[in-house]
Amino acid sequence: MLTRIRNATLARHARVDVPHSKLKLEIARILEREGYLHGFKVVEPKPGDAPHAVLRLLLKYGPRGERVITGLARVSRPGRRVYFRRHDVPEVLAGLGTSILTTSRGLMTGREARKAGVGGEVLCNIW
Repeated sequence: MLTRIRNATLARHARVDVPHSKLKLEIARILEREGYLHGFKVVEPKPGDAPHAVLRLLLKYGPRGERVITGLARVSRPGRRVYFRRHDVPEVLAGLGTSILTTSRGLMTGREARKAGVGGEVLCNIW
């Protein structure tokens, strides 16, 4: 999902489709809430189309076409999981970016995790 978003913003596409899952839906909610997306919707399959639902993300650009998402980096991966305690949750670009964590209370941003006093696995950083 992250690579598709990164490639679509570099190519200046208006939208991008990714296969639907609960985790991707929660990431899309966070990205919309933080102002990186115009919106998203789940597109159910029609008879004869793809067999699974698709998550359609509407990408956001500035008034002169500048990208809102300038960078997107995956932090934790299957070969190297990255965890932070509640006091060690890092800021992205001194607070200008957002980190997305999976915690015992669900998916949340790094800012929300520090405020709630929980740590977790950092999935990605976006700026």
